[in-house]
Amino acid sequence: MARSLDDLPPCAALAEIARDFHARGFMLGTAGNLSARADAEHFWITASGMPKGRLDADDFLLVRAHDGAVIESARPALKPSAETAIHAALYLRFADAGAVLHGHSINACLATDRAKRDAKTLRLPPLEMVKGFDVWEQNPRVDLPLFANHLDVARVAREVTARFRKQAPKLTALLVRGHGPTVWGRGVQEAYNRFEVLEFLLGYLARR
Repeated sequence: MARSLDDLPPCAALAEIARDFHARGFMLGTAGNLSARADAEHFWITASGMPKGRLDADDFLLVRAHDGAVIESARPALKPSAETAIHAALYLRFADAGAVLHGHSINACLATDRAKRDAKTLRLPPLEMVKGFDVWEQNPRVDLPLFANHLDVARVAREVTARFRKQAPKLTALLVRGHGPTVWGRGVQEAYNRFEVLEFLLGYLARR
């Protein structure tokens, strides 16, 4: 058994995460999407409409970051996730991003419901778990970028690009209202770890 998700081929690692997240309620039904960078210009991403608890390595497509064009697919009928544009925006903005994980959770929805309507960030609690994002401060003031949920996913991607072009976030994570978190890391294992950390912090906020 691999000691780290980074020891597995990218698509195998993402399929394992999908099954794990589905079992824990983070990616129920066909919700959520996962990706891993293949090289400077391409990344693997989940196919659209696939049940996340039953994914395997053939349920991913290789797409080009600049335009979302499909470069490789195990089956012609597969289409890339509807949220490919958000993944592409992050890979294009952050050269060290090696994997991007997006899920849906009750904690995330509850936390955004309690945020002010016009808030652009969500203040995270200064708990020990924040160190999972390499924040090594005493009682840190850490704000999670908060975005509106639009039916037009490309609009969300444009807003992510515009905001992060002005200023990179302190955390490698963002949250879409009434939708869910997106977390990225330098590798698949780091992204997975950070997703768990953020879920812990959102769970704390949801229970306050």
